[in-house]
Amino acid sequence: MAYIDYYKILGVDKSATQDDIKKAYRKMARKLHPDLNPGDKEAERKFKELNEANEVLSNTENRTKYDKYGENWKHGEEYEKAQQQQRQYQQQNYGGGGFSGADFGEGEDFSDFFQSMFGSAGGGFGKNSRGSSSGKFKGQDVHAELNLNLKDAAQTHPQTFEINGKKVRITIPAGVYDGQQIKLKGHGNPGFNGGPNGDLYITFNIPVDPDFERVGDDLKTKVSIDLYTAVLGGDVKVNTLDGSVSLKVKPETQSGTTVRLKGKGFPVYKKEGQSGDLFVTYEVKLPTDLTDKQKELFEQLKNS
Repeated sequence: MAYIDYYKILGVDKSATQDDIKKAYRKMARKLHPDLNPGDKEAERKFKELNEANEVLSNTENRTKYDKYGENWKHGEEYEKAQQQQRQYQQQNYGGGGFSGADFGEGEDFSDFFQSMFGSAGGGFGKNSRGSSSGKFKGQDVHAELNLNLKDAAQTHPQTFEINGKKVRITIPAGVYDGQQIKLKGHGNPGFNGGPNGDLYITFNIPVDPDFERVGDDLKTKVSIDLYTAVLGGDVKVNTLDGSVSLKVKPETQSGTTVRLKGKGFPVYKKEGQSGDLFVTYEVKLPTDLTDKQKELFEQLKNS
């Protein structure tokens, strides 16, 4: 996988303060949020990279490791321990003389030999010739996707699913958004040689809803009203996420008029009791199959 420069993704340099990183993330998140770029796969990809970059750089400990080890920051300390153990192995078995390409034969270099001991990313050493066990290594992370409809995403509720043969039960907070990723520490693959388990990353997929368009924490919907209600005024039923409400339509309401229902939008993530607004747009439906009498009345209105 190609190296990803988290500083470049956030548009900051390596001397940026934590406050700079927070501001840069919020600015980019507003621009790339999936709700503002429906169906844009490139924006969705960049948004996921942005979250990944923020997760690393906004955490002081992770950022220090990233600055030191780059793309291998997750296993950097383990790698250093492995190097130290390998040097000890050299000292014990080869008298500290070190290795060169000649020690392994034509075409095989030091890194190949070290790879055979260290293993690929997420792996670890085997036992050496003396039978002693080497360092502990964290298990590989697991990535999963969870599909939610808009109404489920608007409610705090439990979900149970199976990972690596084990059932995992989580509580999903109201207000999660499409493409959002959460981490469950220690629910990934088992560690090696007594090392800690990897982590489980869950990405939420929330498809487009047929009744509501989500824009941040606000919702938009359209309601049809007949011509007579638009002209004379009246009442209309409007569906919200938590039931229907009755709205008063003012006389002479034009098609395309939008009204706001405060607090009837989408719940704000991890802010209990707070919600966005619901914007209702009226669409005036013209009558069809008019009788002669009705047409005559419209002619009278036209000529009055």
